[in-house]
Parts: sequence; structure tokens; C-alpha cells
Amino acid sequence: MVEMLATLAAGVVVILFIIALIALSGGEFAVAGVVFLSASIIIYLRETQLIDQSSD
Repeated sequence: MVEMLATLAAGVVVILFIIALIALSGGEFAVAGVVFLSASIIIYLRETQLIDQSSD
């Protein structure tokens, strides 16, 4: 189950990066910044919480 959550988190990050790049190309810099920040937080949580649990 943990591996599925880690994979799902990685998929969400990819989607967030796509959204951020679209916002960036449209000139919505604040939206792009928030989405990039959200993606970074999800990456951090994935690496510290989900990946650590799967190695147990």
C-alpha cells in the first residue's frame, strides 16, 4: 500500500509541474510559484515519509 501511495505522489508531482509550466507560460507567476512550492512539499513528504516506510 505504501508503494502505491509513493507512486501516486510522484504522479501528482508530475501533474503539478505541468500545471505550473502552463501557468508560467501564461504569465501567472504567483500561481506557478505556489504550484511549484506545492510540488516541492509533496516531493519532500514522499521522500521522508512514504519512502522511509516502505523500507521497513
